[in-house]
Amino acid sequence: MKVWHAMTWDEVADAVAQGVDSALLPVGATEQHGPHLGCGMDTELADQLAKAVASKNEVLLLPTLPYGCSIGHSHRWPGTIALQPKTLIDVVKEIGDWVANAGVKRLFILNSHVSNFAPLRCALEMLRAEHDGFMVGIVHSATLSPRVKDRHFEDADDWHANEAETSLMMAVAPDLVREEKLAESDDPDRTVDCVFSHPVNRTSVNGVTGNPSLATRQKGEELFAWMVEDLSDIVERGLKEEPPLAHGYFEKASGSIDK
Repeated sequence: MKVWHAMTWDEVADAVAQGVDSALLPVGATEQHGPHLGCGMDTELADQLAKAVASKNEVLLLPTLPYGCSIGHSHRWPGTIALQPKTLIDVVKEIGDWVANAGVKRLFILNSHVSNFAPLRCALEMLRAEHDGFMVGIVHSATLSPRVKDRHFEDADDWHANEAETSLMMAVAPDLVREEKLAESDDPDRTVDCVFSHPVNRTSVNGVTGNPSLATRQKGEELFAWMVEDLSDIVERGLKEEPPLAHGYFEKASGSIDK
């Protein structure tokens, strides 16, 4: 496995010269996850999932980003350390700049926190506009395949710290789970039929949405195995992908239709 922070500059250069032209950036968050899960749950998942997939594919594994856009969790519960959307955009954009300048042609962003989606998409738009031919793809861990998505949404549409997330931590990071608090941590989804998107302090009494009391280590092991398999498939396809057309970003179209 090629781990960026453990490599010397010449090892990074040699890897790129030998055809390892893809990098994987895990992006997590540090935020409250109810009374039963550690605040680093999203980062732990992104980190472990990325390592498992990088061990199976020829990619450069970048350091996991432990902070995300978690401002929707409010100040009601201690533990959240959040970046503003514009800050996350800049951080990921600047990481991408340096990765592209190292000769990398493909950047996979593995996101494990729902509210990171919009800032990451903005960073993608900026990177591909500035670095012609630099391919950036965002994969959200909870929805990377139909079976993975179905499991995450089983107990709530607006899920958070629910059965799926709790089961995953039981399987890959049991030290983040307070099992003695599971029975009293369930909280229903109050967002059904809502027109507006409300912050978590107005939708949950304890920071949870879903039924973590239903979690088991066996469920988590199965779900994590699916995630590794399905994300590996996405990465494998991405490693072979080329743009459908070879037009340069700054290339002007001629008077006739280009083919």
